[in-house]
Amino acid sequence: MKPESRILGIDDAPFNKYKDKKTMLVGVVYRGGNFMDGVISGSASVDGSNATKEISKMIMKSKFKDDLRCIMLKGIGVAGLNMVNIEEIYEKTKIPVLVVMRKKPDKARLIKTLEKLGMKEKALLVKKAGRISKINNLYVQSAGLDRAKVKELLGITTTHSAIPEPIRVAHLIAGGIINGESKGKA
Repeated sequence: MKPESRILGIDDAPFNKYKDKKTMLVGVVYRGGNFMDGVISGSASVDGSNATKEISKMIMKSKFKDDLRCIMLKGIGVAGLNMVNIEEIYEKTKIPVLVVMRKKPDKARLIKTLEKLGMKEKALLVKKAGRISKINNLYVQSAGLDRAKVKELLGITTTHSAIPEPIRVAHLIAGGIINGESKGKA
């Protein structure tokens, strides 16, 4: 993969889980980990079930779609418990998906909680997202990528932080738009 391959990082904006019905999704197109090429946006229902559809739609209507080499997400849950089907996004867009997390989630506990709340379909999406692997100091899941490609992508995009630049910058932009300024770690 070329060092300046276009990578899309997506993060959700901050939201109030008691008042907000939906939240903004911000996508940042980066050339590797050094140069921002553009921004796309969409929205997802808070604790809803439309994240996969909305993320796919954001990508497919983007002028960048034909040049993207990977889609990066910060976890498979956006807008609270709106779970993303990474396999479906990969199938619809033909672009590999990489989920990147700082901390290893307790997948079994999340599945159990979702099932207890009657959210069996969401629990199934967590199961379908696949095995969580540790690479360097990050935990990852992927669709359409092998371990070697994941390592390569992390090497290209992790330039200024422990988190890949496309996700880090999407997080900063989303927070800045909603809160008036960015804060916190991606």
